[in-house]
Amino acid sequence: MTSLLSLIVSIFLFIQSPVEDIENVNSIETVISAIESGSSSDLAKYFDSSISLNVNGQQGDYSKNQAELVLKDFFKRNPSLGFNLVFRSENNPILSSYIGDYQTGQGIFKVFIKVSQQASEFKIYSLEFVKG
Repeated sequence: MTSLLSLIVSIFLFIQSPVEDIENVNSIETVISAIESGSSSDLAKYFDSSISLNVNGQQGDYSKNQAELVLKDFFKRNPSLGFNLVFRSENNPILSSYIGDYQTGQGIFKVFIKVSQQASEFKIYSLEFVKG
């Protein structure tokens, strides 16, 4: 009887844990956290192989590594005082859009994030930081 109960508890815990971890890894929350902390390397983990990037007028299509370097410079020049997500559009299961406010000592930047979701892949294909 005790071994049956322990087996049931083990199965329950096994089923609960992985689902929660997958959702946390593939969610906008991890992207928000990376922007809020000003971490270009954490943010780049979610970039598609090429990304449309606009950082205060410096606009173009970049490789994942190039985009990370552009953002590293941006975050260095504009240290984060916080990030607030103000809009989310998640109606389409494949494409989602988000808008937020990135606060710095030099003012607020509007942040536009466009994400594609294919299978278990969560990828940013477009990112803009525009001074407000």
